[in-house]
Amino acid sequence: MESVFGIHEHALAVRKERQSILANNIANADTPNFKARDVDWRKEMQAAEEDLNKGRYKPDLKMTNSRHIEGFAEASTEDYLKYRMPTQPSLDGNTVETHIEKAQFMENSMQYQATLEFLNSSITGIRGALRGE
Repeated sequence: MESVFGIHEHALAVRKERQSILANNIANADTPNFKARDVDWRKEMQAAEEDLNKGRYKPDLKMTNSRHIEGFAEASTEDYLKYRMPTQPSLDGNTVETHIEKAQFMENSMQYQATLEFLNSSITGIRGALRGE
């Protein structure tokens, strides 16, 4: 099934994780010395594409027998989590800029929805092919 969904399965997981990170930034907008974070989307997707091309991307494989080949775990977004540089520094050391975070949150929401719709249309196409439609 990896060849059917390709990188989109991983993209959906990264967008979900990014949504959580952006929500955390917004929630801590008034916390002194809180540093806003975000995922370096391009580096994350480049790494996922390289892993997919090399056959290293395997979703949550479990070994049930000692003779099974060990699978590769998904890369964590922690590897690509960066601090956001503020355009206007605050006196309390907080780097969250609410207007930017909200805009990023909405953009990510739309991209998440688009990825879901793409995957849904792929599944619908596969289902139709299996039914002979």
